[in-house]
Amino acid sequence: MRYGIRKGMTMIITILMVSLFVFIAFSVIPGDPATQMLGTNATSEKVNALREQMGLNRPLIIRYFQWVHDFVTGNMGVSYSYHMPVKTLLAEKLPITLTLSLLSFLMILLLSVPLGIITAKYYDRYFAKLFDIINQLFMAIPPFFTGILLTYLFGLLLRAFTPGGFVSYKSNFGAFLAYMFFPCLSIALPKAAMSMRMLKTSVLSESKLDYVRTAYSRGNKTDQVLYRHVLRNALLPVITFLGMTLADIVAGSIVIEQVFSIPGFGRLLISSIANRDYPVAQAIIAIIAGIVVVINFMVDILYPLIDPRVKQHENQ
Repeated sequence: MRYGIRKGMTMIITILMVSLFVFIAFSVIPGDPATQMLGTNATSEKVNALREQMGLNRPLIIRYFQWVHDFVTGNMGVSYSYHMPVKTLLAEKLPITLTLSLLSFLMILLLSVPLGIITAKYYDRYFAKLFDIINQLFMAIPPFFTGILLTYLFGLLLRAFTPGGFVSYKSNFGAFLAYMFFPCLSIALPKAAMSMRMLKTSVLSESKLDYVRTAYSRGNKTDQVLYRHVLRNALLPVITFLGMTLADIVAGSIVIEQVFSIPGFGRLLISSIANRDYPVAQAIIAIIAGIVVVINFMVDILYPLIDPRVKQHENQ
């Protein structure tokens, strides 16, 4: 109980600190949203009047607490550029970014866990060594470059999909999922290579410990030892990495959305920063940061369920 309470308090404090940093950052960067909105019609009188109307003339700390209160109660403000509630605007983009993140994570699991176990089990075979070479290749390529390669190969050469031909999930959900396949694959391949390598290394390391020899001496077969004993202990560092990976996917989807012209949080964030649309940009970063922190909290809570030694260490 105390372990969970401590982790929960850490999560709340982290979210508040991130929200404060985000708010201050957008308050001090060059550019005035009132001037941006007025454009060529901007005069000092009109700018001051608009700033007063938007609440930008109030002290920073008051504006921050008001923003936190409004955000928690579901009022994210009104977009300066789109002249519509930020909550409504983000509600259209959130399913796209979440689908991109969750499908990418599912691909990572489906690729890395079976292949990591197989290559660990048959580590001395030629095909396992071939996978090691392929792993090194994919680990060295960043997701955005993988996306460019997939776009060129499957989009321009093989015409498996139309680059930039995004289909909304509202109009055709099947076509939407089909278009998301290659963006998700470009995110998943480098991360799956890392996860597979980590799982293989962890399994091989656990296999050398005394309890494994004891399990074999009791007449257990290789599969029994692997799946009943070794794998459970070997999964702890992998789960840590997968939790960090999911958080990284959510945060890193911004770049992939740019590569594949996906109208999710990423493209909206970049355009909002360029247009000084602070309510939208602040809300997006706060949501993404919140998701990342919550994911890390869930991973921390999951640790003791897999390895009780973690909880015992924390309680000492």
